[in-house]
Amino acid sequence: MTLKLTLKQRLAEPRLLLAPGVYDALSALIAEAAGFEALYLSGASIAYTRLGRSDIGLTTFTEVEDTLARISERVRVPLIVDADTGFGNALNVMRTVRGFERAGAAMIQLEDQTSPKRCGHLEGKTLVPVAEMCGKLRAALDARQSAETLILARTDALAVEGLDAALERAEAYLECGVDALFIEALRSPQQMDAACVRFAGRAPLLANMVEGGQTPIESAAELGARGFRIAIVPGGTARAVAHTLQGYYASLAAQGTTAPWRDRMLDFDGLNALIGTPELLARGRGYDVTP
Repeated sequence: MTLKLTLKQRLAEPRLLLAPGVYDALSALIAEAAGFEALYLSGASIAYTRLGRSDIGLTTFTEVEDTLARISERVRVPLIVDADTGFGNALNVMRTVRGFERAGAAMIQLEDQTSPKRCGHLEGKTLVPVAEMCGKLRAALDARQSAETLILARTDALAVEGLDAALERAEAYLECGVDALFIEALRSPQQMDAACVRFAGRAPLLANMVEGGQTPIESAAELGARGFRIAIVPGGTARAVAHTLQGYYASLAAQGTTAPWRDRMLDFDGLNALIGTPELLARGRGYDVTP
């Protein structure tokens, strides 16, 4: 069996890494089967799907850790995990990093918003001081058990303090020793280029593609040409599923049958093939007691 690259090894390559958003083991399994080299566990998507609520800091450490553990048990590709603010102060960050690392995270993202945070593409964000965020990042780096577990520092300062301040915060976070940078909600191609010019040669820089968000949507090829090394599409999965379910439920309510949707859904055997039911049952038969 050929061993897959660790995330750290993969990011040493010059080509951009595209990581789609996932929110549970089923979405992760389907994304892995599509051939992606890494997946992004979106905190927003956990709020959308587990709580039916907005991304405004309602999810907890235990909810994300539990979701992460269930996904990492099911797929082999590296997982980038949204840890929001670390769910508290520096000591909370240490607990978060240790817990997420045990649960299978390859990269843990921490942001500099105050608690409760909100989606990076919503208005009204507030920030912790740079010194406080640096303390949390140093705590994260100290808490990890393996150097293969990467720490991603995100700043939301652009919407609050402007581009120059956001770049200075990213500089300070890089000096702490983090492995990658994420400047959230860059608002124009010019701002995207400014971030890449300053940081692309020094650390992997992440681009966040949010449909209807603040940052211009570009392809993986376009983002890679600018100098980004990671591109995430975090909430697209939940938005696609929500759109599909709106149509499915509306049709079922109106028609009283799933017949109009049969060509747009898996049947019983199709779903079982996707999730590996025949293989699982065959494995179970290997443990049957014979007289």
